[in-house]
Amino acid sequence: MIEVHELVKTYGAKVAVNRLSFAVAEGELFGLLGPNGAGKTTTISVLSTLLPASGGRAVVAGCDVARDPQGVRERIGVVPQEIALYEDLSARDNLLFWGRLYGLGGPDLKRRVEEMLEAVELAEHARQRVGSFSGGMKRRLNLAAGLMHGPQVLFLDEPTVGIDAQARKKILDLIRRLNADGLTILYTTHYLEEAEQLCHRIGVIDRGELAALGDKEDLIRQIGDEDTIRFDLPESLLPEFAEAAARWPGAGAVSHARGLAQLRAADGARILPEIQSWLAARGQSLAHLEVERPNLETLYLNLTGRALRE
Repeated sequence: MIEVHELVKTYGAKVAVNRLSFAVAEGELFGLLGPNGAGKTTTISVLSTLLPASGGRAVVAGCDVARDPQGVRERIGVVPQEIALYEDLSARDNLLFWGRLYGLGGPDLKRRVEEMLEAVELAEHARQRVGSFSGGMKRRLNLAAGLMHGPQVLFLDEPTVGIDAQARKKILDLIRRLNADGLTILYTTHYLEEAEQLCHRIGVIDRGELAALGDKEDLIRQIGDEDTIRFDLPESLLPEFAEAAARWPGAGAVSHARGLAQLRAADGARILPEIQSWLAARGQSLAHLEVERPNLETLYLNLTGRALRE
């Protein structure tokens, strides 16, 4: 449903998207994971025909983005990061307005408005002015507006930014239902837990480039399925510890980071007694212990050298 080949978007000398390539299958929920400024919104803006590409090619729902932008627009729904609603209008009037822009009218439009209000759990607030809504209610209505015409592909750009945990859960549950009904979704986020919970596959994007691509398990395998054990150890003892650890089955690389010794191990729980015994023999206790399983945060840090929210 989405094919992106060597996509480039520049603003003068600034490269916002740099030779980006990926594909999204029909019915897939695909995530673009990256921090603010990584190029996620720019990518969606190009794919939804809001911005022209500087290079490369993209096809959405069988329509070339550059050659047939109208065909793309007829087949997609876009839910932008910024709320695209009229606050002086009611929830129902907002959906009537957007539905008419999509070419709906008469009984079909009215029926669709009521369906969408029910779907996003806002039917009882249909006559309420949107300016009085909470952030989560606005986000849900924003999503409903992008679904009014029954799109084949839905672009969701950071749809849970700035809302509380309960409101976020409602939106994520709705997105799962939409995808379960067969809707193809491209979802951008900088929240690791959202990408992990929602997406079939994830593209990790940084500075406009795709740093990694795969499902959660594929991505974690790229950094190795090993635990990282960190604990307090004087740096002077590190060579001796590394020599001892080399003899322990399942122990891997030893290093020193953030003032702590760091050991990679196939099974952290099994190696901990060895560490404790070694320390005790030298009058040291096991202090400031951390055992970390590989996750998307680790992957992102290893790929880019910086934390996701930096």
